[in-house]
Amino acid sequence: MDIDTGTTELLCTIKDGVAVITLNRPEARNALSDQMRPALRAQIKERGADPEVGALLITGAGSAFCSGGDVKGMGDRSAKKDMSVEERVAELKWQHAAVTGALVGLRKPTIAALPGAAAGAGLAIALACDIRIAAASAVVSTGYAKIGLSGDYGIAWLLTRTVGPTRARELMLTAERVDAGRCERIGLVNRVVPNDRLREEAFAFARSLAQGPRAALHSIKDNLDEALHIDHATAIEREAERLVRCMRTEDHKEAVRAFVEKRPPRFQAGERRHS
Repeated sequence: MDIDTGTTELLCTIKDGVAVITLNRPEARNALSDQMRPALRAQIKERGADPEVGALLITGAGSAFCSGGDVKGMGDRSAKKDMSVEERVAELKWQHAAVTGALVGLRKPTIAALPGAAAGAGLAIALACDIRIAAASAVVSTGYAKIGLSGDYGIAWLLTRTVGPTRARELMLTAERVDAGRCERIGLVNRVVPNDRLREEAFAFARSLAQGPRAALHSIKDNLDEALHIDHATAIEREAERLVRCMRTEDHKEAVRAFVEKRPPRFQAGERRHS
């Protein structure tokens, strides 16, 4: 099912419980434009709330994921020049929170499929997803230092939690280009696949998560997020609370039946989509 995003610069389709959101400015390496950004914010919010969607897959058209902000247009935003520093900061805060902040907060699995370059804000969007799958030809760069900027979309926070503070400092300060192989070695992406297999494998991965036990996946993400800032005793307590709630779901009961009967489980979300 195709979704009307309000612009051809962002495409969205829903299939098998997966919302595939495609940044669609291949001629500009899918740089974020004034038309694409609000459409992307809206789709993350709407598909996140859509009961037919079990997972989000974000990718880019052509040979790039997203090259970040539209650098060519950065010096020609006359309407922004009249804003005070405080007004501009407030505007950027809500705009960025509605993209990477919304992705981090989403309780559904999110996957970024990188067919090529992911730089600046584009890298931040990929980092805000749970899983990153890269084509063999993909490269990433923080990019900001090369254009005299410090970073946005929460990239320093996201990068530090993905590759650790030492690597994050190196990547932010140097803005070096990192190829797919090194990205996988340092944990920046989860897996690398052949270029011609990226879309197929990323969708299959997203579909497997979309058809999973949604309440359990929600709680798993809660546990993982909290693991970064709570002590072990608190983690045990909260895991126990969530586990008990999951044990009472139909999906858990179905998983137990499937185990006993030696067959794949048919979780409720998947049954609704295929009924």
